Amino acid sequence: MAKIIFIEHSGATHEVDAKTGLSVMEAAVKNNVPGIDADCGGACACATCHVYVDPAWLDKTGKPSAMEESMLDFAENVESNSRLSCQIKVSDALDGLTVRLPESQH
Repeated sequence: MAKIIFIEHSGATHEVDAKTGLSVMEAAVKNNVPGIDADCGGACACATCHVYVDPAWLDKTGKPSAMEESMLDFAENVESNSRLSCQIKVSDALDGLTVRLPESQH
């Protein structure tokens, strides 16, 4: 189990307990975090779970795959730390992970 911190663009914070093996997106959906719509259900076929990974966590979350990078082309306000939360798997190493939601997802 890992604690994941979601910060909305407004500054509202949602701290959730996420089971190991789930995606960060699944943890958000199961805990009703606003702004993570997950329209494709985690198939990396949309960009409605776009997040900004806190720079301190980039090494632990890894780099996006080619398919994820292609989907990020459809997201708004992509930055160097942009990820699709459906592609980040929860592990004990991610306990305390902080992600921010883009302004376009509110």
